[in-house]
Amino acid sequence: MPYQKSKVYFDGGHYIAIPKENFQRRKGRYRPNPKPTEEAKARKEKFEAAYSESKNLPRRERKKYIKEQMKGTFATEKETTAYVESNIQRKQNNLSKRRVSLWRKVNLQQWDYFVTFTYSDELHTEESFQKKLRNTLKHLVARKGWKYIGVWERSPEKQRLHFHGIFYIPQMIGELIEVKDYSTKQHKVQTTLQNTHFIKHFGRNDFEKITSQADVSQSVKYLLKYIEKSGEKLVYGGKIYAYIKSDILDEDILCLYGVDDRKAILADNFTCIEDGCLIGKVSKEVIAQMPKSN
Repeated sequence: MPYQKSKVYFDGGHYIAIPKENFQRRKGRYRPNPKPTEEAKARKEKFEAAYSESKNLPRRERKKYIKEQMKGTFATEKETTAYVESNIQRKQNNLSKRRVSLWRKVNLQQWDYFVTFTYSDELHTEESFQKKLRNTLKHLVARKGWKYIGVWERSPEKQRLHFHGIFYIPQMIGELIEVKDYSTKQHKVQTTLQNTHFIKHFGRNDFEKITSQADVSQSVKYLLKYIEKSGEKLVYGGKIYAYIKSDILDEDILCLYGVDDRKAILADNFTCIEDGCLIGKVSKEVIAQMPKSN
C-alpha cells in the first residue's frame, strides 16, 4: 500500500486522499508569538470596526472607506494603505479556508433538513432566544444524536434575528405539521413544515426536507452567503469531521493531482482500510466505522 493512514475527503464528485507524509506538522521548539502592543490592538480593533461597518459596500468603496477610518493611525498614507490591504487579504484568506473546511465537512455527512428558527418577541428577548435555542440544540446533539451547521443572521428589512442551519436529525422531537401562511417575500400563501415543540418554545420555524445532493449544495451556498457578507462565524453542533483516515490500495488510485502531486484522486468505490484491517468499500455505513479527523 503506497499510502497509510491517509486523510480522505469528498469534494462532491470524487474522494481525494492526502498522504500522511503530506500533512505532518514540523516538529521543533515551540516559539510563542509575541504579545501585541496596546497600539497594535487599537489598530486592529479600528480596522475590524471599519471592516464590519463597510460590509455592504462594493469592494473598491469598502477599501476606500476603511482607509478613511484608519487615517491618523500611521505616520504616512503608504503605511495605512499597506496595513489595510494586508488585513483585507488576511480576512479573505481566512474566509477561503472556512469555505473549504465547510464543504469538506458537509460532504462527509448525511443531512435531513434545512431549518430556520425565527425570533419571536412574544416569547423571548433576543438574548433569551439565542441562549435558549443554543441550549436546546446542545441537548439534542448530546441526547438525540443531532448534528448541525448554522449561522445567525438578520433579515434585510425588519432586521429580525434568525438562525439558519443544515441538520442531521436521526430522532425527531415534537411533530412536523403543515402550516399555511402568507409570504411577504413571495406575495402569496405558502405551506411550510413546522415543528410543534419549537412552535411552543420559540415561535416560527421552518423545516425543509433535503432529498438530494443538489439540496445540500443549495443549503450550503445559503449559509456561505451570510458568512461572506456579514463575517459571521459558523456554528457547529455534534461531531462533524472533514476527513476519514484510511490506508489506500494501489489499484484505488486513479491519478495524482494538486500542487506537486501531493494528493490522489480515488476510485468511487475505493476500499477503506484501518491499520491494515479491511473495513469495506466506501459507503455511508463504512464511513461511520472509520477513524476521522479535521
